[in-house]
Amino acid sequence: MKNGVRPILGQILQKIAPTIGATINIEPKWGIVGQIVFKNGRKRYFRYSTMDLNPVGASDIAKDKDYANFFMKKMGYPTIPGQAFFSDHWAHAIGSKRNIDAAYRFALKLGFPVFVKPNSGSQGVGAMVVHNKRELFKALHYIFMHDKVALVQKTMVGKDYRVVVLNNQIISAYQRIPLSIVGDGKSSILRLLRDKQIQFVKSGRDTKIKLDDFRIAHNLKRQGLSFHSVLPKQQRIYLLKNANLSTGGDSLDVTNIIHPGYKKIAIQVTKDMGLRLCGVDLMVENDISKEPDVYWIIEINAAPGLDHYIKTGKEQEKIVEDMYLAILKALQ
Repeated sequence: MKNGVRPILGQILQKIAPTIGATINIEPKWGIVGQIVFKNGRKRYFRYSTMDLNPVGASDIAKDKDYANFFMKKMGYPTIPGQAFFSDHWAHAIGSKRNIDAAYRFALKLGFPVFVKPNSGSQGVGAMVVHNKRELFKALHYIFMHDKVALVQKTMVGKDYRVVVLNNQIISAYQRIPLSIVGDGKSSILRLLRDKQIQFVKSGRDTKIKLDDFRIAHNLKRQGLSFHSVLPKQQRIYLLKNANLSTGGDSLDVTNIIHPGYKKIAIQVTKDMGLRLCGVDLMVENDISKEPDVYWIIEINAAPGLDHYIKTGKEQEKIVEDMYLAILKALQ
C-alpha cells in the first residue's frame, strides 16, 4: 500500500460496476489489486490507480518523466528545461558521468534556484526548490534513497493545473495549490497544520501532512519562521513548493472555465503519447481560462490517481465516478 493507505479506486468500482452488470473482486489482504468481471465474461484488472486501458509501452514511457519529456519536446510541446542525473552507484553501474557532481554543475548552468524531483516518483515525494549546493546535495541524496534517477530543472513561475483526459474528452481540470496555512494571529504554525489535518479527516480526505518532512522545515526557515511562529491574521504562507494534493495541497476546480485552447493541447498530447487516459500537468503563466500563451507541460500521468481530488466536494465525487464508469464501459 502507498503510504499505508488503501487506494480508493476499488471502492469506486464496487459502487458503480453494478450499473452495467459487472462485478469487482478485490484481493482482501492489501486491497490494492482487483479483477473486473463483465457480463460478457471479459475480465480486466487494476492495480492501485492503474487499469487495463492504456497500452503498456505508452504507460511505461509516461512513468519515466525524462523519457516522456524527450518525446514531448521532440514533438514540439513546451517542456520545462532540465536533465536527468543518477545516483553515484547507478552512474557507475551504467557507465555514465551524470552523477551528483554533474548535477551541481548543471544547476550552476541553469542558475539557482532549481527544482529537483524523482524521475519516476509520484505524489510529489522529494520534489523541492533548492537554492545552493548544500540544499541540492541534501535533496538529491534524499531522492536517491527512493529512485536511481533525479531531474534537475529550471524553476518556472506560474499556476499549476491538472487536466484529466479520457478518450478525447476533458473529464476534469483543477488548479493545484501547494500546502499552505493562513494565520489567525494567535495559533502557532504547528497548531494550524494540525487543525488542517483535522479538517482533512472530517472531510473524509485521507491526505497525511507529514510534519517531519524536512522540506516543510526548510521552507519555514527560508521565510524566517519555525513551527512555533505565530502568523498575523489573514497572512498565508506556503510550506511546500510542489502542488500535489497528496502532500496537503488544495484544489480549485476549473473544469467549466478551462479555455478550449488548453483542452485541445491536453487532448492532443494524450493522443501523441499513445494514451487514452492521462493526467496532463500544466504550468500556466497567466490563467487557464484565457487563450494559451506562455505555458509548459510539467509532466504526464498515465494513471492519474484521483483519491484526494474526489474528497474535495460532491461535484468532484460525481466527476470521478462518471469517469470510471466511462472507463468500465470502454474496457467492456
